[in-house]
Amino acid sequence: MPGRSINKAMLRTLWINMMTISSSTIRIDEQEIFFEAGQTIMDAAMAANIYIPHLCHYPGLPPSGNCRLCVVGIGNRSVAACITPACAGQEIRNNTAELNEVRKVVTQMLFIEGNHICPTCEKTGNCKLQAIAYFLGMLHDHFPQFYPHRELDASHPHILLDRSRCILCDLCVRASREIDRKNVFAIAGRGIQAHLIVNSPSGKLVDSTIKVTDVATTICPVGAILIKEQGYQTPIGQRIYDQRTIRETAQQEYVSAKAKNDAD
Repeated sequence: MPGRSINKAMLRTLWINMMTISSSTIRIDEQEIFFEAGQTIMDAAMAANIYIPHLCHYPGLPPSGNCRLCVVGIGNRSVAACITPACAGQEIRNNTAELNEVRKVVTQMLFIEGNHICPTCEKTGNCKLQAIAYFLGMLHDHFPQFYPHRELDASHPHILLDRSRCILCDLCVRASREIDRKNVFAIAGRGIQAHLIVNSPSGKLVDSTIKVTDVATTICPVGAILIKEQGYQTPIGQRIYDQRTIRETAQQEYVSAKAKNDAD
């Protein structure tokens, strides 16, 4: 009968739609969210306004998986959300006491590996490492300080490079390459010998093509790259993370070559 044919067609369409929906979703902490083909877990989470702690990830730049703060659990595995593709049916653990404790330990190690003395740093209040520490409830360094002696580059008239605060997130490397199209920075060495270098004849910023308006100059999450003669223009207590948490601000970040060109 015609009526039965229509009903069967409708049921078939409904079934196909349901299968399509189920094959395009993942669950993060029991919350089901959609994802698009090619998205990572981090991409899908941010699109759904779910915060996964991170330092080296920045929407608009290729992911690198360096900081490992975005570690999440899938089954009996731990993976970096920023470089792990979202796949249908994934059951992901994110905001758990166990994972946040791991993230806190990673944050503590980042602090002691560099000279991150917040009260004396111009980046305080605007520093993502500091904000992550607050978010995770970090109250002390726990580990002995390294107090590294790393080269300070003050050769540029407008930009300062303090390697003792660098956390090797390589955001400046990717921003210079992908957005500014200059390739000013790179990471050299391996393990504890890894360090940030400047791609110029002298290895100094003054001989590079970097400018104050470059994304690579302002994207540093800590106080490793600073613009000179602008210190403390915004008073302590009125800075980004004095007013808002990093969970709130993370959803508003994005960078693209087009936006950079428009700004220039």
